[in-house]
Amino acid sequence: MKEVRINGKETMMDVMFKMSDGNPGALTALMEIFKENPKIDPQDFLQGLGPILSLDSMGIYGTDIYVLYSDICNRDLPKMLAVIRSVQLGLFTESILKDACSRQDYSGRTLIPVEELYLKVKERLEEFDR
Repeated sequence: MKEVRINGKETMMDVMFKMSDGNPGALTALMEIFKENPKIDPQDFLQGLGPILSLDSMGIYGTDIYVLYSDICNRDLPKMLAVIRSVQLGLFTESILKDACSRQDYSGRTLIPVEELYLKVKERLEEFDR
C-alpha cells in the first residue's frame, strides 16, 4: 500500500507544505487548485482539497506537481484538473501520469493527451469548467 502524506489532522498550511516539498512552483499550483477547483469542478464534493488528495494518493509531490502544472499542462489549471480527474474517472492510468510527472525534460508531454482528456472530462462531468 502506498504511503500518503495527508491524514486529516493537518492545517491547510501543513498540507501545502507537505505536498509542495518546498518547491515554490508546486506551492503556487496547489494554492491555485485549492482556490479555483470549486469553480472549475463544482461536482467535486471535496472542493479545493479533492485534487490535492488525489495527488497525494498517487504519490505525486513537489517538483512532479510543478511539472504537471507547468510543463505538461502549460499552466492551464482547468486542464491540469481535468488530467487529475481523468484518473479518478478511469479515463487515464495513474501509473502513466506518475511517470510523466517525474520527467523533468518535457518528455512527459508526449505521454499525456491533455486536450483529449480535458474534452472527455467535460463530456462526462457536465458542470466541469463551464
